[in-house]
Amino acid sequence: MATAAGVRAARLSFWAKMAIGISAFIVFGFAQFGLRGMVDYVHAPMVMHAHGVAMLAWLSLLITQSVLVGRGSRALHMRLGWASAAMLPAIVILASLTCFAALRAGIFPPFFTPAYFLALIHVSVVLFAALVATAISRRGQKDWHKRLMIGSTILLMEPALGRVLPMPFIMPWGEWLSMVIQLGVFALIVRHDRKELGFVHPATLAVGLAIVLSHVVVELLAITPAWIAFTARIIAA
Repeated sequence: MATAAGVRAARLSFWAKMAIGISAFIVFGFAQFGLRGMVDYVHAPMVMHAHGVAMLAWLSLLITQSVLVGRGSRALHMRLGWASAAMLPAIVILASLTCFAALRAGIFPPFFTPAYFLALIHVSVVLFAALVATAISRRGQKDWHKRLMIGSTILLMEPALGRVLPMPFIMPWGEWLSMVIQLGVFALIVRHDRKELGFVHPATLAVGLAIVLSHVVVELLAITPAWIAFTARIIAA
């Protein structure tokens, strides 16, 4: 019996596998982009380096916590969770500052308008933060917490997809293709819910809504005159 329990503890849970898989894809997306010479690391503003370090730290914490809770180390999982909570404001601020720096330096993708790029970063990071904050507030409800945390990580796939997909050749459909891929990952949670619970959990539905909203709101903001004017003021500041 002790051996069987040890084998079960050594196995990665569905949620740990999702955390590892999504995080690995995000790191791969950025790494291959850099290795192809698409990033000028030497001349990139310092805030971009800080943003990259913060995101790597976030993903590392996510994986560590997912593995720990799956193996019964709930107390350590919760202690590390407070570190994640403390990091969340820094993640949001650094993402915003990195976006501003990229706009002012003119180093955003040429197939995006400045207004689109500004919306893309900020809508994604706001929805990401909302899902994480809700997950933290429901940390005592494991069913909600783990679904919202993995759902927030699916939102983080978007910038990695932008570096993996041949965006210059598939725009303006590239962002919708990114959404379809994200919904494909979301569908894995739906399938797991139906297998484990017999129905789709409300937290899972909230994640699906956030994924769709992240793309629809960006598209609408990018063509809104007030947002376009706001973007111009950001660049000129």
